[in-house]
Amino acid sequence: MPLVLERGFHEERLVPEVVADEEVFIEIRQRIHANPELGAEVAGTASLVAELLEQWGYDVHTGIGGHGVVGQLKRGSGVHTLGIRADMDALPIVETTGLPYASRIEGKMHACGHDGHTAILLAAAKHLATSASFNGTLNLIFQPDEENLCGARRMIEDGLFERFPCDAVYALHNGPGIPVGQMVIKPGAVTAASDIATVTLNGVGGHGAMPEQARDPIVATGALIMALQTIVSRNLAAREVGVVSIGAIHGGATHNVIPASVKVLLNMRSTTNEVRERIESRIREIVTLQAQTFGVDASIDYRNLVPVVTNAERPTEIARQVAVQLVGEESVLADTGGVMGSEDFAWMSQAVPACYVLLGNGVGEWGGCMCHNPKYEFNDRIISLGASLWVRLVETCLQ
Repeated sequence: MPLVLERGFHEERLVPEVVADEEVFIEIRQRIHANPELGAEVAGTASLVAELLEQWGYDVHTGIGGHGVVGQLKRGSGVHTLGIRADMDALPIVETTGLPYASRIEGKMHACGHDGHTAILLAAAKHLATSASFNGTLNLIFQPDEENLCGARRMIEDGLFERFPCDAVYALHNGPGIPVGQMVIKPGAVTAASDIATVTLNGVGGHGAMPEQARDPIVATGALIMALQTIVSRNLAAREVGVVSIGAIHGGATHNVIPASVKVLLNMRSTTNEVRERIESRIREIVTLQAQTFGVDASIDYRNLVPVVTNAERPTEIARQVAVQLVGEESVLADTGGVMGSEDFAWMSQAVPACYVLLGNGVGEWGGCMCHNPKYEFNDRIISLGASLWVRLVETCLQ
């Protein structure tokens, strides 16, 4: 089926050789999809990536920050360097798509499209090695453990950018609900920072019939839950963006026993450091004072997981110009209303000037399921578009 994009745009603007190889990389994507691997344990996917890169003539480096892979290709005498990242890991989800290439491993699924991101970069890698013209050094970065928000940091700590310097680094993510042929490319904050906290309320357990002899952490937890909801509604301005969600409450075991302790698990999102710090400060204040009100003790294990992905001005403008050449000015969007998900590409965007692109995965049949959903489907017909974006970007940056 030929790729027909939105607004009457057809595949003639894409890289012809990439389009000709599309079915090859659809098969590779579906092979990865059927064999998902979680977190840092992506040995099989990393091995496949390394094998293909070696076939195409890349200088392949493995074992970076675990199972991270870098394929390096040098052409000419150019001094400029460019990095492009794809993530490789899946999610602990039971797939219910019923597809012929559905996950063969119970409880594991590529429900976020990382199999597609890997296939896109591999499709670009083949053309860049065999046909493309550029002058400089290209570093293709295949990263494990994005879903746990630590794979990029581990690769960086293992010397990623010291060993493979990059003037700029790029990445993309598919966007369910965004029409095929549209991209979101904007400077500044693209995704949210993510933090977690485990709050433990310690009281005195007792008999449910004699609560006056206990110090009840259940009642304190109820008040705490309601108080935490005021942070976004009463401590952030309407123009500021933040989320405070309670993901789990653990406490008690039966009807007539007041437990000695309760744990409350929180997740926080923000798009600026100032809001991030204010949310943490208010959570600490509210937890401490609510505990005092109900006569229980409180402790907080607060962890900053990952910062905001920040698109730098220059790389973002280059990506926008390349995208306009592919899909037209009207299909390169500056925003879609904000993305509160988090991405550990943030660590790379802090280390090197970066740009993170959202690539439309489709609407209707293709956009009906969001990422992290057991019915999620990656749209194979965007592989050629994503790969063409990377090819044209390399040719533009490494002239």
